[in-house]
Amino acid sequence: MDRSGVVQATLEPRHECRAAVQCTVLVGESNESRIIGLVECSNEFAIFMYTHRRMAIIADDVSLEKIVPISEDFIIEEEIQNMHAIGSDTTVKITSKDVVQVLELPFGSQSRIFLQELHKACGEAHKQTAPGGFSLQFQWLAKYQQKKNSQLHQCQGGEHPNNTAPSFSCAEEEMASKIGGDSDLLSSRLDDQELVCQKEGDDDVEFTPEKQPTDLEEFSKASTSTVTQPPAMGPEITNDVVRDKNVKVTNTGHILSLPQFGLRDNLIKVELLKQEGKYTYIHDYRIFAGTYNVNGKSPLQDLKPWLSYDTEPPDVYCIGFQEIDLSKEAFLFNDSPKQEEWFRAVSVSLHPSATYAKIKLVRLVGMMLILYVRQELAEYITEVEVETVGTGIMGRMGNKGGVSIRFMFHSTSMCIVSSHLAAHTEECERRNQDYKEICTRMRFLQTNLPLSSLTIMKHDIVIWVGDLNYRICHPEAETIKKLIAAKDYQNLITYDQLSKHKKSMMIFRGFEEGALNFQPTYKYDIGTDNWDTSEKCRVPAWCDRILWKGNNVKQLDYRSHMALRISDHKPVSALFQVGIKMINQDLYKKTYENIVRSLDRMENDSIPSVSLSKTEFYFENVKFMQLHVQTLIIVNTGLVPCQFEFITKLNEPSYCKPWFSATPNKGILIEGDRIEIELEVYVNKTTALSLNMGTDQIEDILILHLIRGKDYFLAISGNYLPSCFGSSLHTLCCLREPMRDVPHKRIQELERKAKENKYGDCLSNEMQLDIPKEIWTMVNYLHRNAALQGDLFQQPGLKLEFEEIRDCLDTGIPDFIPGSNHSICEALLLFLDALPEPVITYNLYSKCLESANSLTQIEQVVLMLPQCHRNVFNCLMAFLRELLKHASSNNLDVCTLASIFGALLLRPPPTIVGQYEPVVNKKAAQLFISRLLTLQDG
Repeated sequence: MDRSGVVQATLEPRHECRAAVQCTVLVGESNESRIIGLVECSNEFAIFMYTHRRMAIIADDVSLEKIVPISEDFIIEEEIQNMHAIGSDTTVKITSKDVVQVLELPFGSQSRIFLQELHKACGEAHKQTAPGGFSLQFQWLAKYQQKKNSQLHQCQGGEHPNNTAPSFSCAEEEMASKIGGDSDLLSSRLDDQELVCQKEGDDDVEFTPEKQPTDLEEFSKASTSTVTQPPAMGPEITNDVVRDKNVKVTNTGHILSLPQFGLRDNLIKVELLKQEGKYTYIHDYRIFAGTYNVNGKSPLQDLKPWLSYDTEPPDVYCIGFQEIDLSKEAFLFNDSPKQEEWFRAVSVSLHPSATYAKIKLVRLVGMMLILYVRQELAEYITEVEVETVGTGIMGRMGNKGGVSIRFMFHSTSMCIVSSHLAAHTEECERRNQDYKEICTRMRFLQTNLPLSSLTIMKHDIVIWVGDLNYRICHPEAETIKKLIAAKDYQNLITYDQLSKHKKSMMIFRGFEEGALNFQPTYKYDIGTDNWDTSEKCRVPAWCDRILWKGNNVKQLDYRSHMALRISDHKPVSALFQVGIKMINQDLYKKTYENIVRSLDRMENDSIPSVSLSKTEFYFENVKFMQLHVQTLIIVNTGLVPCQFEFITKLNEPSYCKPWFSATPNKGILIEGDRIEIELEVYVNKTTALSLNMGTDQIEDILILHLIRGKDYFLAISGNYLPSCFGSSLHTLCCLREPMRDVPHKRIQELERKAKENKYGDCLSNEMQLDIPKEIWTMVNYLHRNAALQGDLFQQPGLKLEFEEIRDCLDTGIPDFIPGSNHSICEALLLFLDALPEPVITYNLYSKCLESANSLTQIEQVVLMLPQCHRNVFNCLMAFLRELLKHASSNNLDVCTLASIFGALLLRPPPTIVGQYEPVVNKKAAQLFISRLLTLQDG
């Protein structure tokens, strides 16, 4: 794989890494892994050789060991091991004045690139030293040599006296044996009140028995460099430093890690994937999947009854949590000290009969997912990526949603999802919407093949865990409890919402779930096994579930764990036997050779050609935040594989306008194959204003380019229905009639004037409303009907209801605003978010933050707003203060409202984004709004 990034990170400015590769070198009588880079400065070249950790991602992961200048006496010789074995490694011998080194470069494109660049560098060196040329000086290497010597001196001086490591307790030894040794493995030393986390050294090489340190030795090394307890978001636990998505640590399944290197390599990779049945076989592994809603509690109870339940240790752990933190800080700023607590508790509770490596941890507010594998299997976990999707209010807040980790295990792609869906029995439709949102928006970038982004369902195996919140829909809790006491789960499951909706194919289509032979996992009195005795006396429910999708998966067990009483939920786990595709190297090389020969013949026979289902697409009546999709079908009608891509037109930043996308926008087709491209038009807050103003239209020309073939042109057209969403406050205050009843030219004229006079008080010759009628309609409705609504502005509405609300505001039909209170709240927030100029105008943003500590100064800044902006701001503040009078019913508080509305009313100008501290400014904006809600300085 390409290692030029990590080498470049070690270099001085204007020094460039031309190519880099990981290889094996002969050190003494053993083979060891090194990263070598070809570095250039002012047309002089040198080879930099680095020792490295197992997973070298950043500069700190490598250490410069040797520098070999490429001078006139530098010689490179390639030793061909087997001329008939396509796919074999390349042995290279480099000889210089003081160096003779044998390198074994792994088969692949990156090694070819490195050798090509190295031969070019040798040619340049010989040119310069020829008669009449310039002598090579290599003065720029001096600082690297000094740094290398300094590092060596520090290492020699940092040893413990008498070479003894500090002692530690039996508890620490147990911790070390659990999390010692591999990958971005975190060795943790537990003192009375201190957790010491030290990232282990990652040597991107397979350990030999005589070289591999014991777990105890690994832990001792980590303990020699003790640090104080990291802050809540400390990088040693939370950062993505465990596995990079491009990582391949052995040659096993190497073709699956080929980097993007021209059409030929991509075609070979696609064909290899297509023919993988010829060179792969199935091997079974045991995978433990678990989920636990911990209700914001700390891990005060041993987790072994859950995580070490089985006699035989699993090979892989996928552990999902919900509600690890219910604090406002976690909800508003995604900051939580509970992450460390639960990570540590899990790490010490893994099965005692095996040693595990933590591959990845991902968290969004209270949702967390951790992936562990046995230490000896960590090298076969590759292409690791994480994604999060918040489905809370405005589709952003992370109190509900999902987190996921995708990876390759040998040659099988896997995706683990942990989700927390909408609560309450009556909100089943919102749970379905949350599920669909996660499936649609959870996308992983593919870097190895120029294909579309990867969705959850495009993996070989998917395991979905979480508090899905589907309830047992029955009005009588006592009736349900009697069925549970009789263990009549077959009858009980007929009332289960998830089972009903899954059966109707509305959700989790294609997923399987084991038999529910355990009692419901919610809701219990905390600290007991007793059902909820609170005033609400909730009906028990199987909220916590584990489902799976894919071939070669057999569920061995599905159970709850009643012994844990930390939360009002019980943890659930499932044990799977999963068949993983592994590569037979001999068969793989034979298949590869056949593909290469076949490609050679095909490339000489023909040029690529395709047919398109149509070339003109019209999108009628496009609306704000409503997706419009049409399908383009491409068929490879030629005799050779083809690679297609939508390419950028001259002097344009992208292949399409910002309201359009094609998925996938590039790819590869084998001869005779076809692919469906989804052409999507979606107008949001960033594109609505230009369409309202008439400076843009639903019109574009796409160029579909075939590599080594011709170009095809697609015409995109349509019409946009102007909306109050995305329009300026100035324009809306000038319109007494609904937006759809206004001629387009008038809207365009008003928006043009508003842009020219955006900080003025009014538009000349225009009779203005005090505030836009759309804002008044929503605020007035909520004031009259929603003041006592629970979880106001914290629970999202339904997408269909938002579309009805938008159409009502834009057309005036019906004459009453439709939708639930939560949907209208979300529509109000989306309206404010879509304003091209926020309520607090951009020119006053900095002044607002500076005045946030003084109510008097805040009031003076508000007086500086344009009249219509000031009226809207005062209206909203009065409305929010009224809501706070009913906080006991609607669960609102100043902190929550100030954070939500602060982010919408005080938005940083686009020109300074990236020039400030987001969290600091977000808190200052929150303070600004909170002063006005409480009308207090303190």
